[in-house]
Amino acid sequence: SSTDKAVSAAQQLVADKVSVVLGSYGSGVSIAAGTYFANAKIPAIGCSCTNAAVTAGNDYYFRVCFLDPFQGSVMASFAMEEFGAKKAYVLSMLGDDYTVGLAKNFVIAFEAAGGEIVADETFVEGTADFSAYLNNAVAGGADVIFAPSAIAYAPQIIEQASALGISLPILGGDTWENSAISDAQNGTDMQVFVSTFFDENDESGLAKEFVTGYKAWLNGNSQNDVVAAVSALGYDAYMTAVAAIEKAQSTDGFAIRDALAGLSIDAVTGSISFDANGDAIKSTAYIKQAIDGGFQFYKVQNAD
Repeated sequence: SSTDKAVSAAQQLVADKVSVVLGSYGSGVSIAAGTYFANAKIPAIGCSCTNAAVTAGNDYYFRVCFLDPFQGSVMASFAMEEFGAKKAYVLSMLGDDYTVGLAKNFVIAFEAAGGEIVADETFVEGTADFSAYLNNAVAGGADVIFAPSAIAYAPQIIEQASALGISLPILGGDTWENSAISDAQNGTDMQVFVSTFFDENDESGLAKEFVTGYKAWLNGNSQNDVVAAVSALGYDAYMTAVAAIEKAQSTDGFAIRDALAGLSIDAVTGSISFDANGDAIKSTAYIKQAIDGGFQFYKVQNAD
């Protein structure tokens, strides 16, 4: 997830004369690489990079996931509808494109809906003690904590909140759908919720078929058979690339880019088509709760 390594990887892909790029997982590295793909006229399809800047001003970058403005609105709506939240405390990591961007969009949506942000704070990389931040949330009278921090710090926030006896619900973004989060919550009374792109219990045709096949592959390779949302998005990004190549009847980057711009397909995570920015048009997100060492589907949530 190092942005300088992203630049090196992008330059190597350009040198290899690839026709289309899948990725990346994270927003920061996608932003760092985007200019190189655009200059080389190689289309890229992001899988789970949610920061709005990934595709902004770049005609060659597309993505199959929803964006942080949408995700921030979803979690603000969820906080208000589910917990009757009128006040929220927000915590993100300084210098991290994803966490700061998502926090900003939550703040905008929460305040627009009449809520109050008691504090919008950032911590620096390497922080180990979050007690002061958590106590600030309580002192400010927050009803919920929105803390879309990097996965390296999220478990500490949950564990330390529990140790301090803080019972406020803690909300995170899509990267929190990770075993480190469910493990941190396990054995505590903490209410931890995340927004995500996909639920493996979706019974629609393509989703069910994908989950069945992917679980069989995972079991055959002696791996945990939980189907993560990012796995479904990776599959959708690949099939979107295939569909664009077939539509273009070419492996030329410019032709694939034009095919992507007008593409509309059924996919595992829902139908996929793109707006003028190359962003997937999405209307709903899945809310999951970290509980008993895993994640349980909680509800489908829109941004309104």
